[in-house]
Amino acid sequence: MDAVATPVRAPLEQLLHLADNALVLGQRNAEWCGNGPVLEEDIALANMSLDLIGQARMLYQHAATVSGNDATEDSLAYFRDASDFRNFTLLELPHASPSSERDYAVTIVRNFLYSAYMLLQWEALQSSSDAQLAGIAGKSLKEVTYHFRHSHGWLLRLGDGTAESQQRTQAALNQLMPYTMEFWSGETSTLRTRWDGLVNDALQEAGLSRPPLLQAALPQGKNGRHSEHLAPLLAEMQSLARAHPRAQW
Repeated sequence: MDAVATPVRAPLEQLLHLADNALVLGQRNAEWCGNGPVLEEDIALANMSLDLIGQARMLYQHAATVSGNDATEDSLAYFRDASDFRNFTLLELPHASPSSERDYAVTIVRNFLYSAYMLLQWEALQSSSDAQLAGIAGKSLKEVTYHFRHSHGWLLRLGDGTAESQQRTQAALNQLMPYTMEFWSGETSTLRTRWDGLVNDALQEAGLSRPPLLQAALPQGKNGRHSEHLAPLLAEMQSLARAHPRAQW
């Protein structure tokens, strides 16, 4: 009788990185709920946040199984401290520009840069030897395709709009682009050239300039070294679960 093959599992760190990315950006974008610039955008961002949190749930469930201990999707989301999270620093930053409390251009530019990256990542992960991760990638790819189209459309609208919208979008791009260097740190990815092409084509169409990446400290969020913005975001998100750790919902 043939032995049953052991299922291939993706590394736990990879699953947590993907899950933390989705959860943190989902939580951050949800801050626009009730505050969107127009009702349609309020609904659109809420739906995209739900997509991301749904992706995080699937990934945390898989990670809990891979970890082989008592972890659950809830313990991974609500009972880990900021230093345990492995999300990109880009995703935890507030929606504010240096001169504004909250700026929709910052949200759009971040969503565009990240969704362009995940469009390629989920596409590649559909071929993962981890069958469960490949299935998650297939579902997530459909969602991130919409996220990319949404942010791409708004990038064009803002960049090719009024003088003020163009200025704000360029400022957001200048502010956020350096954080994308973390996408490529520690990996020899073949996706970077394709990502550069997606980004460059959109910026050219929008009349925006890609800022030079000046020498600066490389963000280290996926290694657990975060900005000062992650801990307050997690404190708000985790407060109810931590106040009632044994509650049954």
